Amino acid sequence: MKIYTLHKKQNLPITVDEAWEFLSSPKNLKTITPDYMGFHILSGADRPMFPGQIIQYIVTPVLGIKTKWVTEITHVKDKEYFVDEQRFGPYALWHHKHFIKPIEDGVEMEDIVDYKIPMGILGQMVHPILVKPKLEEIFNYRTKKLEELFGTY
Repeated sequence: MKIYTLHKKQNLPITVDEAWEFLSSPKNLKTITPDYMGFHILSGADRPMFPGQIIQYIVTPVLGIKTKWVTEITHVKDKEYFVDEQRFGPYALWHHKHFIKPIEDGVEMEDIVDYKIPMGILGQMVHPILVKPKLEEIFNYRTKKLEELFGTY
């Protein structure tokens, strides 16, 4: 069983309050997700984030195949971090930690995603040529989109 980790950091010239307001709203996920992924929230984004919140959405990550994804917000510490975990979806494991901390003249955002690909050895073979590059592309898009919205540090 191979568990992979994606680790990203980004600095933005905004306050912790501004960063938290944007990042902790499930409705903003669509804004920072590439359009081709067909991201559509089905339910669960009608109130501010809280532990136990279930969010259901549809994504089209590869080859035009629509996939239902269900995540649970498992941990929240106001204006510091939150964790979402996949309950149903394309991964055998998805555990995504989001951290926000103040730095001089802005905030540092850090994402740590631990994930496991389904289908055993076949999944491991596909990881470096399909899954890892796709995740990198999605997070690079998010970085650029956040810079468009809030400026560069």
